[in-house]
Amino acid sequence: MNELGRNLIDIGYIDTLSAGDSPLHRLDPRAKLLTTFLFISAVVSFNKYEVSALVPFFLYPAFLILAGELPARYLAGKLLAVAPFAVLVGIFNPVLDRQILFQLGPVGVSGGWVSFISILTRFALTVSAALALLSVTGMNGICEALARLGVPRPFVVQLLFLNRYLLALTGEAERMSRARSLRSSARKIMDLRIYEQLLGQLLLRTLDRAERVYRAMLCRGFDGRIRVVRFSKIGSRETAFVLCWAGVFAVFRAMNISLVFGNLVMGAMK
Repeated sequence: MNELGRNLIDIGYIDTLSAGDSPLHRLDPRAKLLTTFLFISAVVSFNKYEVSALVPFFLYPAFLILAGELPARYLAGKLLAVAPFAVLVGIFNPVLDRQILFQLGPVGVSGGWVSFISILTRFALTVSAALALLSVTGMNGICEALARLGVPRPFVVQLLFLNRYLLALTGEAERMSRARSLRSSARKIMDLRIYEQLLGQLLLRTLDRAERVYRAMLCRGFDGRIRVVRFSKIGSRETAFVLCWAGVFAVFRAMNISLVFGNLVMGAMK
C-alpha cells in the first residue's frame, strides 16, 4: 500500500474513534461543541504577548483525551503534521518586532519571540481541542449539533458533503497513484506535464464519483436532514458539563493561574 493509501486509512481512523462508548462519547454533541467554542474563544481573546496564562488551558484538551480514551500519540502526530502552518504564520515576528520585553539572565527577549511562542501555544491548544472534539463526536455528530443549534441547514449540508468529497478525493488519488506505480515502476519522479494530466483526471474522477454518491443518497431517501444512529438530548449531565467548563475557562481568563502558582511555590521555598 502506498503513502496515499495509508493516509486514507488514517483519516478514516477518526471515524472509528468517534464510534466509542465512553461517557464523553455519549454526551449530546451540542454540549461538546458549545464547550469547545467557549474554550477557543477564551484562548484567542488573550493579547499577543501572553504565554504563561495560556498554559492552564491545556487542561481541557487533556481531559477530552483522557475521558474519551483517545490515543494521545495519534493526535500528537496529527498536530505536528499541521504545525508548519502555525510556524509560517509567526516565523517573521522576531524580525519585525525587536522591542525587548524582559531579560532572561544576560539575554534580552524581544516581543517578536514572545508573540511567536504565543502563536504556537494558541495553535496547539485550539487544534488539539478540535481534534479531540472530532474524535469523540465525529463529523456527522458535529454537523447534527450545528443544525440543532440553529445554523442554516445549507451550510451544514455543505460542510458534511465537503468532508465526504475530501474522502472521495483522497480515495481516487490513492487509486491513481497505485495505477501509475504499477505501470511505471522504473520511474520514481514524474514530469510536470504528467502531474498536470493527473490533477485534471483526478478532478474529473472525483466529481463523477461524488455525483454517483449523491444520486445513491437520493435513491436511499436523503432529504437534506442528518440522521445519526445515536440520538441524544440536553440533560443534567450536558448542562453540568457546559457550566463547569465555562466556569473553569472564566477563572483561567480572569486570573493568571501559572503566575499565582509560581508565586506560591516561590513563597513556600523562602
